[in-house]
Amino acid sequence: MSVKYDQGAPDPATRTLDSVTGISKKGLPTGTVGVLGALVIGISTCAPAYTLTAAVGPAASEVGYQTPAIFLMGFIPMLLVALGYRALNSAMPDSGTSFTWATRAFGPWVGWMAGWGLIAATVLVLSNLAGIAVEFLFQSISILVGDPSIADLAANKFINIAVCLAFMALATLISYRGMTSTKVFQYITVIFQMAVMVWFVVAMFVGAGDPANKEAKLPELSWFNPFEVSSFSAFAAGIAVSIFVYWGWDTVLTMGEETKPSKGRLSTESKAAMILVAILVVLYVGTATATVAYAGLGDGPTGLGNPDIIENVFAALAHPVMGPAAILLSLAILVSAMASINSTAISPARTLLAMSHYGALPPSLKKVHPKYKSPHVALLLSSIVASVFYAVMRFISEDVLWDTITALGMMVCFYYGVTALASPWYFRKSAFREGFGSIMMKVVLPGLGGILLLIVFVKTTIDAMDPEAGSGSSIGGIGLVGIIGVTVLGLGVILMFVQAKASPEFFRGTRLARTDATNDTSALQVFDDGLGG
Repeated sequence: MSVKYDQGAPDPATRTLDSVTGISKKGLPTGTVGVLGALVIGISTCAPAYTLTAAVGPAASEVGYQTPAIFLMGFIPMLLVALGYRALNSAMPDSGTSFTWATRAFGPWVGWMAGWGLIAATVLVLSNLAGIAVEFLFQSISILVGDPSIADLAANKFINIAVCLAFMALATLISYRGMTSTKVFQYITVIFQMAVMVWFVVAMFVGAGDPANKEAKLPELSWFNPFEVSSFSAFAAGIAVSIFVYWGWDTVLTMGEETKPSKGRLSTESKAAMILVAILVVLYVGTATATVAYAGLGDGPTGLGNPDIIENVFAALAHPVMGPAAILLSLAILVSAMASINSTAISPARTLLAMSHYGALPPSLKKVHPKYKSPHVALLLSSIVASVFYAVMRFISEDVLWDTITALGMMVCFYYGVTALASPWYFRKSAFREGFGSIMMKVVLPGLGGILLLIVFVKTTIDAMDPEAGSGSSIGGIGLVGIIGVTVLGLGVILMFVQAKASPEFFRGTRLARTDATNDTSALQVFDDGLGG
């Protein structure tokens, strides 16, 4: 298969393929991120301090003392999906990730919806991140000045929204200036939040053994047994929440066109992704265990059964656990949320860039800043949509943070499931020629992970229609979480058909062709011809 280039492009790094040969470069800078840099950005995107304070409460409300088990079970489909991501990224390194891979495996329609699922999930979480940042900003100020009433300012909807928009604007500005500025900011914030989180977890385990803590309970082996969960609905809801805490590691793979060349079999971004997943499972299961042990499930001021603290557990636990050092936890969660807004914006911006590059979205979105080499138009669009979504949700939801996390879990299950299934379908022929190891790592295990996640997606979507789902907010007797999920996916379908009518080339398969690993040589040709380094 011959590869033809657009001869009008001024720079080989920005030249694109003009036929159905597939993967091509998009003008992003190459060789700017190593394994450590990608790992730091991945940790920042997952934002352990932020995700745990937002997720432990909702998870405990569903599965109680089995919260550590549900966090452990949430890791299993993530691991299976990670294997599929690794295989797909090695074969087709592309900033479009889920969109590109699903398109190559299943065709343009499924690929478009996979890309939409990723974009929708990141927009949901960007709004949630900003909301958490607002709450911990005012809490940190109240601790510093010794005035608890300042923390209550976060409850004022207008002040809350105004500060949220300011956070979004600041994070967008940092991302706008490119990956180098992003890396420096992430190194500082990740080191700080990880150090404080380890301190906090150890302090909770110590506090759980304090006889004066009447709510505490020493950990038991049954806490790690998922079969003790009361019902499948509770299990599925808990899995959706636990998947939320792991979600974000795949942002590392969206930087495949910007990472440094690897000397080993795995690419730089694949190495970082696998290390990241291992770190997360240890930290999350350990934190869940410590929190349940220290706080218990009662409805007291720090109990996980208290509905007033369920969407922001660490805010209630900070002072009881850490005493005068509580300000450090508040600051850690604040910078965790801020850094994650910045790093999370990487993923939708690069997915929008790729979709536009291949003709699946309007061409204006594929512009790369001439100086900072960032997809600035796509970045600004995703930030604006996230800001508007948060402002609307703040007025219609009783607990906006809780509801957006639950809806986010649904979106993540959807696009992760589709992406995971792209691996066995894309490698369905070549893996069987390569041997047992390839069959398991590229076909069987990713396929199992994809099926599990899609089952959870369907179950949680049905359950989310219950007006009691999530925070209990509803419209017309239908749960707000279910309305969010169905509306977001429905909007994606509408936009897909609109784009198909306006620009049909992509949907005819002439811009990014459906194929499999046996027949697809385009990615290798692109990189062999010097476009990938």
